[in-house]
Amino acid sequence: MSQFHPGQIVSLDHNNSHLYGEIVQVVEERNLCWVRPLFLEILEDNISEISDLSASKFLVDVRLTSDLLYPIKMFRPALDTEIIPWLNRLETQDYSTENIQQARQQLHQFIFEVWQTYSQQSSNNQDY
Repeated sequence: MSQFHPGQIVSLDHNNSHLYGEIVQVVEERNLCWVRPLFLEILEDNISEISDLSASKFLVDVRLTSDLLYPIKMFRPALDTEIIPWLNRLETQDYSTENIQQARQQLHQFIFEVWQTYSQQSSNNQDY
């Protein structure tokens, strides 16, 4: 049985960025999660502590982008203290065509970097 369930908020972490999304479905027989992205949190390069709310961060609303189907092991449960401060900011986002396109590009870049790392670690038989 999976540690995740539909409706749960999870995080896909890579370097100083964190993609938060909602579990739509867990495909246990294939060890995959169907995740609907919510927002991408980008920390400055020199910041390593995600719980530091005063740290300089950049929030990208990715709710109007594509869903993801990724290995379960790439996700971790998100803490309420991580996401609650950002939820209010999501409601004030500008949904212009330009901003939506920019969010798609930033999500694409994040996913590209994640898969590069995941592929390299898989070929070296390391866990993500």
